[in-house]
Amino acid sequence: MAADNLPSEFDVIILGTGLSESVIAAACSRVGQRVLHVDRRNYYAGNWASFTFNGLLSWIEEYKVSLAVFGEVERCLLESSSVEEEEPVVASDEASPASGPDAGAEQTQPEGQEREVPSQAEETQGEAQQASPSPAERQPEPKKKITYTKIVKEGRRFNIDLVSKLMFSRGSLVDLLIKSNVSRYAEFKNVTRILTYRNGKVEQVPCSRADVFGSKQLTVVEKRMLMKFLTFCLDFEQHPEEYQDFSEHSFWDFLQTKKLTENLQHFILHSIAMVIPEVCTVEGLRATQHFLRCLGRYGNTPFLFPLYGLGEIPQCFCRMCAVFGGIYCLRHSVQCLVLDKESGKCKAVIDTHGQRISCSHFVVEDGYIGADQRKNTDSRQISRAVLITDRSILPSDSEQQISLVTVPPVEPGGPLVRIIELCSSTMTCMLDTYLVHLTCSSASGSAQEDLAPVVSRLFHTPAREEESRGPTVLWALYFNMRDTSAVDRSSYDLPSNVHVCASPDTALGSDHSIKLAEAVFRQLLPDEEFCPPAPNPEDIIYDGDGPQGEGPGFEEAAPAEGAGAQGGESAGRQEGKEAVGETKGAGDSVTPETGAGDEPSPTSDE
Repeated sequence: MAADNLPSEFDVIILGTGLSESVIAAACSRVGQRVLHVDRRNYYAGNWASFTFNGLLSWIEEYKVSLAVFGEVERCLLESSSVEEEEPVVASDEASPASGPDAGAEQTQPEGQEREVPSQAEETQGEAQQASPSPAERQPEPKKKITYTKIVKEGRRFNIDLVSKLMFSRGSLVDLLIKSNVSRYAEFKNVTRILTYRNGKVEQVPCSRADVFGSKQLTVVEKRMLMKFLTFCLDFEQHPEEYQDFSEHSFWDFLQTKKLTENLQHFILHSIAMVIPEVCTVEGLRATQHFLRCLGRYGNTPFLFPLYGLGEIPQCFCRMCAVFGGIYCLRHSVQCLVLDKESGKCKAVIDTHGQRISCSHFVVEDGYIGADQRKNTDSRQISRAVLITDRSILPSDSEQQISLVTVPPVEPGGPLVRIIELCSSTMTCMLDTYLVHLTCSSASGSAQEDLAPVVSRLFHTPAREEESRGPTVLWALYFNMRDTSAVDRSSYDLPSNVHVCASPDTALGSDHSIKLAEAVFRQLLPDEEFCPPAPNPEDIIYDGDGPQGEGPGFEEAAPAEGAGAQGGESAGRQEGKEAVGETKGAGDSVTPETGAGDEPSPTSDE
C-alpha cells in the first residue's frame, strides 16, 4: 500500500522488521488485529538481514554516510580487504598469497552485474557438478582462479547475514515455526559437523553416539568415559547427588572431578555445552542436556540453517502477517508519538508523511530509540567478521559441508570465538567458495582486534608473508553491532503501551528474541493464543467455490471463509515452491515437524 494513503487507525503499529518485531506482527495479525508494520530501511529484517554481495557493499556505503544519524543502531568498523580486480586468487590445496589494497570499504556496487537466481533445476545440476571426486581423480584438475571481479559478477549468489546464528532443532524458534505453520515458507539444511580448534589444528568433535564410537581421535577408554558422562547429562536432574556439591562451583571444576581426560573436557566445555569455564555447574549441565536432546531430530547434529540465510526467517513471519491483513511500508518511519494527557499512553503516531495514525499499542526496535529516551545507555558490543574463502577450514571427501567451529581464547583474556562456515549448497555463496562468519562478545570494542588473531591462525590472509595451510581469504569485513538484550524495560523513558524489542544477542540460538516476542504479545493480548497454526493453502475455502464446500458447516462459516480467502491468495503464491525439505539427510532439506519418540538417548555398551 502507498505510504501516503494509509488507514488512519490500527490496533498495533510496529516499527522495525527484525525477528522479534516480525514475530509479534505475525502473532497479532493472526488473531485478527489490524497491524501496520513499517521500517525506515529499504529491506526487511533490519539487523537480522541477509544481503547479496553487492547489497552488502551498498550497506557499507550507507552506514559510512549515515553513521552520524543512525549511529545508535550499530557501529561499523570497516576494515575490509580484497584482492585487486585483475589479481587472481588460486584456489588449490596449497595456499597462494594474494596481494592488493584494502579496497573493501571503498568499493561501490557495479552496475549491470545482477543475475537472476537460478531455478531449482539449475541448482540441482550445480550441486551434482560439485560432487567430490576421489583424490586420485582430483589431482589432475587444473587450478581454478577466483578474482574479485568474479565475486562481484556472481554477487547474486551470495546471501550474507549481518547476524550469524543457527537453529537448535528443539529450540524455541523451530518450535514456533512448526506450531505457526510458518515453516512452509522456508527451507533448511542440517549442519553436518561440529569442529573445534585445539593445539593449533582443527578437529571434528564426536557428539552423537555414532560419532563417539566411530571416532579415531578417541581411545576406547575415552569413548566409554564420554558416553557415560553424556548419558548422565541427559537426565542429570534425576541424580542430584552427582552435582549438588558443585552447585556453587564452576562447570569447569565439576568436569575435572569426573575423571575425564583433557581432550574430553575440551570437547564437552567448548563444543557440546558451548559455555565459558566460569559458568555454574547447573547451567553447564543444562546446556549439555539441551545439546543432546536436539541431536538426531533432523540430522547428526543439533542444528539447522535456513537456505538463503538467516534473513529469510523474519521475512517468513512478515509474509504470514501480510497473509492475514497486515500492511507493510518500507522506507517509512515514525516521526513522533502522540500521548494522551490523562493516561500518558501513546494514542497515535505521526509518520514521515505527517499523517496521524491512531493505535492502541506501539512496538519499536531498540535502534530507533534516541538517547533522550534512554535512562541507561550501557550496552554490550558484538564483534563480527565475514570472510569469503577458497576452501573449507577442514577439507573432507564432501565439499558441501556446513560446519560450526568453536575457538577457545587464543590469547589470555581473549574472547571465545564462534565460527560458522557455509558451503554453496546453502545458497549463501558462489561455487568453489565458502562463506565464513565469526562472532564473539567484544572484549576490546574493536571487531578487528577481537577476531584478527583467530583469522590469522586459521586462514591465510594477504597480510601474512609466511606460508599457511589454511584457506585463503579472498575478501573480509569486520564490524561491531550493539547488543541490548540485557537492557531492562525500565531503562527506557517511554509510555506503558510502547514496547521495545532488543537487538540480536551473542547467543548461538534465537531463544531470547522468540521469548521476548511472546512476552510482548502477552502484554498486548493476554487472552489470545500466541501464533496459532495458519491454515494450509489446500484447506482454505474461497468465496464462490461452492463445489469444493461439500459437507455440512460451510454455509455457516461465511466470516471464516472471507478471512481464509485473504490468506489463500498470498499463500497460493508459494505453490510450486518446495515445502520445508521433505526428506532427511546430510545433503537434503529437512521438515521441522513434531513427533514422538524422536529423541535420541546416548547409551553405553557397558
